[in-house]
Amino acid sequence: MAHRPTKPLDPISFLQAFIVQSIRTADGHGEDGSGADRYVERIGLATSHCLEVGARRNLGYDGPIVPDQYADIVITLKNRIGGNFSRASAGPGTVRVVNSRCPFGDCVREAPELCRMTASVFGGIAARNFGYGKVELRKRIALGHDRCEVCIHIDPVAAEGMPGDEYRCEGDKIVSRSESMEVRARVEMRLRQTWCPAVPDPGGCRRPLPALVAESDAMRAALRVVETVAPTPATVLVTGETGVGKEVVARAIHAMSDRPDRVFLAINCGAIPDALVESSLFGHERGAFTGAYNVHSGFFERADHGTLLLDEIDSLPLSAQAKLLRVLQEGEFERVGGRRTLRTDARIVAASNQDLEVAVREGRFRSDLYYRLKVVPIRIPPLRERIDDLAPLVRHFLARLAEKYGTGAKALAEPAWRQIRAYSWPGNLRELENVLERAFLFTRGGTIESMEIPAADSTAVPESPTTLRSLRDGAAREVESRAIADALRRCDGNVQAVARLMGITPRAVHLRLKRLGIAASAFRRQSG
Repeated sequence: MAHRPTKPLDPISFLQAFIVQSIRTADGHGEDGSGADRYVERIGLATSHCLEVGARRNLGYDGPIVPDQYADIVITLKNRIGGNFSRASAGPGTVRVVNSRCPFGDCVREAPELCRMTASVFGGIAARNFGYGKVELRKRIALGHDRCEVCIHIDPVAAEGMPGDEYRCEGDKIVSRSESMEVRARVEMRLRQTWCPAVPDPGGCRRPLPALVAESDAMRAALRVVETVAPTPATVLVTGETGVGKEVVARAIHAMSDRPDRVFLAINCGAIPDALVESSLFGHERGAFTGAYNVHSGFFERADHGTLLLDEIDSLPLSAQAKLLRVLQEGEFERVGGRRTLRTDARIVAASNQDLEVAVREGRFRSDLYYRLKVVPIRIPPLRERIDDLAPLVRHFLARLAEKYGTGAKALAEPAWRQIRAYSWPGNLRELENVLERAFLFTRGGTIESMEIPAADSTAVPESPTTLRSLRDGAAREVESRAIADALRRCDGNVQAVARLMGITPRAVHLRLKRLGIAASAFRRQSG
């Protein structure tokens, strides 16, 4: 059987493929989970010298150089391997270059960690020639931008407070200071000390360390806020879609605070029945209601001097919101059925996957409580906006699964990586971890070839309306929508009045409105 002649792989393509695959095999290197990132940075720093020598020889530069010549060097070496870099205007002490074609081609979208190699090469050359370099990646083709924009700050005074990774020359050695790695390392160390204390068991941790990955700009910013606000008593409001890791951020705040050895309580407000909300939060006295046979300490009392996470806080009834506001303002509350005022020093972290400003406009959430909670807001972006974090998270979860099941390490093959990159992950980190766990369990050997993931950009196909059950469900939904809409019109969009009219609780009305996609505000008459 004749073999088709194959096109030889050019050296640049071979180098690109080699580096991309090397990144992926760096799984598990480094206790903080950043092995691939450090691996890429080390390659960049190690090669920056020989790359500079080649570019200098090509340009005829010898001896000390000025910033304009530095720009020529980095542009030359990048364009020789397939880039399209050019100089752009910048202020004093800064060299700015832009690029319309990545030297790594389409590979960079599947491995955005490669951008750290550019940063370390540029930073290493700057540090070697000027003693200092801070590299700021403002725009990146790897993240879907139309171009790359890189600023290299060579004046440490002017670069103070600017984002980016620093590189300094100490003798003959280039020392890097990666902001994201340092902040993450500090936060992770405190998390480990809080949730994985040293024990005689050689296994170490009693529970897995929370997944904390912060390579994306948004997560770097979130960790900086955590580190700043944690030692203070300020109330924090964490928002983001379901599964993005809001509780991990709350645990990090607790670990970085001055009370890490105290209790941390995480409460899902949406899971507490309406009739038990106040008793659960504030406690009750014996005989306060039928079945209250003993004194019960609520979450605020139990979390005294610790941290209390109020998740899905938008689910709290308005009556409980009023009492919560008093606790936040005065640190005081009474048990249900009690007359004695109690005090609490619980640090409050609130979390919600809903837009609380919309809830305030619709009358479902008190505006005074909202602004009292929003002292320090932290938004955790969905995974589809955190492309930089995707690969490190995959490595983190796979390493955790190998430890959990006591098997050898497993890695993703190229087809599985393409699936990972193409999917939008509506369930965020939780969905990613579950999908990886299924693939891990049902894969023989050390390579996961494919994942059970919907095709790229696909959405769930709705059930065909031809079955009797679907017709019945659709009719019931339509009848319920009409009934709710009619009640809202009669009550001018007042949810409390609608609840009284229909004989149900206001919370039940809100749940129906959310499920049916109806906004109460649309039924309110405009004054004037």
